[in-house]
Amino acid sequence: MFMGEFTHAIDDKGRLTIPAKFREELAYGAVITRGYDKHLVLYSAEAFKRVTARAETLSPTNPEHRALLRLTFSGACEAVPDRQGRILVPPYLRIYADLDSECVIVGVGHAIEVWSTGGWSQQLQSLNDPSVNAQRFSDLNLAPGLG
Repeated sequence: MFMGEFTHAIDDKGRLTIPAKFREELAYGAVITRGYDKHLVLYSAEAFKRVTARAETLSPTNPEHRALLRLTFSGACEAVPDRQGRILVPPYLRIYADLDSECVIVGVGHAIEVWSTGGWSQQLQSLNDPSVNAQRFSDLNLAPGLG
């Protein structure tokens, strides 16, 4: 499980250092692709296989399904950390997520999100509003041991 928030730099060759606590899970393969909110998503190879299996159940005749498949798979590429724990983020993904020299790496359980510092700052503004959260999450239940 991926948890936590880290700030790391992207070097001039487009390499991003992955936090040490995430590297073991990614050592057997990883895939990076576009996220839904102008960020990137980094999956372990096993998690991406599960995403792929679910994607295969989508109907190619549904325009929304096709759009989701294009977003997820057209930008996907392998991203196994090197010996220094870095992955190469291709230029087209860096452009998509507005990544420059510094970014924020966020564990979200099943995957890792990679945000520009400005994009993550905007997310935090929304996530840190208790009145908005009370309404937004009112129908969701993350209580342990229930249901």
